Amino acid sequence: MEDNKRENISTITYVILLEFEDLKEVGTALFSLFLSLYVVTLCGNLLLILAVQANPHLHTPMYFFLCHLSFVDVGYTSSIAPQLLREVLAGGVTISFTACVVQFYAVGALLTVECFLLAIMSYDCYLAICWPLRYSVLRDSRTCVKLAVGSWIGGFLFVGAVLILLATFTFCGPHIIDDFFCDFFPLVKLSCSDTTMVERVAFASSFLSLSPFLWTLLSYGCILSSILKISSSTGRYRAFSTCSSYLIVVSVFYGTMVVVYITPASGTTFNLSKIFSLLYTVVIPLLNPLIYSLRNKGVQIALKKGAKLHFSGGNHD
Repeated sequence: MEDNKRENISTITYVILLEFEDLKEVGTALFSLFLSLYVVTLCGNLLLILAVQANPHLHTPMYFFLCHLSFVDVGYTSSIAPQLLREVLAGGVTISFTACVVQFYAVGALLTVECFLLAIMSYDCYLAICWPLRYSVLRDSRTCVKLAVGSWIGGFLFVGAVLILLATFTFCGPHIIDDFFCDFFPLVKLSCSDTTMVERVAFASSFLSLSPFLWTLLSYGCILSSILKISSSTGRYRAFSTCSSYLIVVSVFYGTMVVVYITPASGTTFNLSKIFSLLYTVVIPLLNPLIYSLRNKGVQIALKKGAKLHFSGGNHD
């Protein structure tokens, strides 16, 4: 009986994503909403990158890492948004299994890079507040480049190890994924092989991936402790306003990730995790440039100068 079952196994070549199957009636409205969010996300992050490059006063470690964060946000949003827009119009979409795996790798690797970058930025904030006199020495340009490159390499290698394990599996169905993009757990459910090993590796990896989060918590714990020791209320306010943007983004990002990847995926929690998946893949990349820098006076001045140069150049021609 077991031999007959194995003979009937055929490797799947495509998958159907059906997250929005029950929302066809409002597909046009959702399409308009997600398209608007995607366009604003691209414009916000690209404007931030251009503003930092155009203004020498913004050539600091903080904005250096913010530019990398913007590249990451544009990358994984663009890995999902075009397919998402097709899904909301049709209620579902069919893609090749290879494309599904590639999407998992791209999104997973870029999200891991973001975790590393957020940890580095929290340490940068810690140095700026707790060691202001030694900040320029501790954070020279070479160190920043090494940390940024290490984040990118580490993110892609980390998820690449999981991808190598997935490549050893036989995927025989079902063809349907009840989600809006190809994530790790939906992919594992398509396998007819024994997934015990990869699930254990994923469980172990989840603890390893907590290290950037724990480093971030430690940095902000030290920052808050230092702020509370400042005698002047004005000084406390200025110090807290410096890192408040970081705290907001980190809290929202990791809060949604915990709901999606750590809480049990069953019943109401499963549906809630899909909503939070939309939040960290579509909304957070939009919030990052807004919360971090587009409300910053230095970035605003750089953008105004750029606009003036653009329009004055146009009038001169």
